[in-house]
Amino acid sequence: MKPLPAAGLRWLESHSNRWPVVPLRFIARMGTGHTPDRSKPNFWEGCTIPWVTTPDVTSRPQSVKPLMDTQQKISAVGLANSAAVLHPAGTVMLSRTASVGFSILIGRPMATTQAFVTWTPGPLLDSRYLLLVLMAMNQEWDRLAYGSTHKTIYLPDLESLRVPLPPLEEQRRIADFLDTETRLLDLVAASKGSLHGLLRERLNAVRNLGLDALREAHGEVPLRRMIRGIEQGSSPLCDSQPADAGEWGVLKLSSVKRGQFYPHENKRLTSGAALARYEVREGDLLVTRANTPDLVGDVAVARGDVAKRLLPDLVYRLRLSEVVQPDFVAEVLLGGRVRGLIEATARGSSQSMVKLRGEDIRSWPIPKAGIGAQSEFVRRMRLESERVQALAEAIGRQQQVIAERRQALITAAVTGQIDVTTARGVGV
Repeated sequence: MKPLPAAGLRWLESHSNRWPVVPLRFIARMGTGHTPDRSKPNFWEGCTIPWVTTPDVTSRPQSVKPLMDTQQKISAVGLANSAAVLHPAGTVMLSRTASVGFSILIGRPMATTQAFVTWTPGPLLDSRYLLLVLMAMNQEWDRLAYGSTHKTIYLPDLESLRVPLPPLEEQRRIADFLDTETRLLDLVAASKGSLHGLLRERLNAVRNLGLDALREAHGEVPLRRMIRGIEQGSSPLCDSQPADAGEWGVLKLSSVKRGQFYPHENKRLTSGAALARYEVREGDLLVTRANTPDLVGDVAVARGDVAKRLLPDLVYRLRLSEVVQPDFVAEVLLGGRVRGLIEATARGSSQSMVKLRGEDIRSWPIPKAGIGAQSEFVRRMRLESERVQALAEAIGRQQQVIAERRQALITAAVTGQIDVTTARGVGV
């Protein structure tokens, strides 16, 4: 059997590389991290030592700026009485177990968890250049990660990692060049991202103007006048995997989000008989009864493949009277007037998980429009939503092109395919 290439070589073999290739362990000190004992309060009190965790990296993906602070910290006592290590500024960290492949450069001394492997560069290696090489190696991380549910890159593979090594001054020129170029691309990507928010604002504005017009024309009544009842589901024993076709599955909170229904967001029922009373049916109006303050009260109408999907405990099903359509009520509940009432309920809670009572929902105001006016409003909102979705998808494609351009630029620069002193392809 032909042996697999050493870690780093397969990636380099797939690109034209201008520089010598060396084992990373020869030019950087490899290390890792540790989590101090959570049961010892003095390890986590009076904390001043930055402690890098996965959210510190995933909250700023592909950032080339040094990390200067962390979400969590440990105490000097915790550092001294555990296997945690204080890594010096300039150390580069790679997530190897959670969110595999995310990397970051630290700008001050920091410790980290065992989910990271670290490299502290020696005199032949620039920290910024090393970070960029790791960013260029996305394909390699995919190849080296093992596991079906929780991916992990094992230390022996990381110990055999090989990287291109241009002269130190060239490394610095590459880092300076990419710092400028990626900053420009990131600004363009950020501007595209802001357009998503503007599109949502436009959709909300159209919805609110339409609902205000209906209220002015028809008046409004409490929702209790248009519903027969409110019921919640159950929480039977489930596993973490979604149900296959033909299997019973309990919906997750994420199945109801911003007016959209996602039946694939479910957990497979593992024990007990499925109760028919909790089975979700086409056209059911679903409202989350407990969630974080920004998501509680989210609404959707069950559409699509709803067979054998069960209502969970944290979601209400509203049983409507014949004078109102579920899609119309969903649009009203997404509107600014009701969302304001929900936010007021959330502000009045000291808990991270906010719960809505049935009485809260029954009191929400709804325009007293006839079926014809409801249908026309839903039709107009559907057309507007389709236009917004088409624009959002176009923006998403543009963001993908920018991301691919950024990745290709980093790869070309660190392997010497671009002469960064002239910003032209080598040999052109």
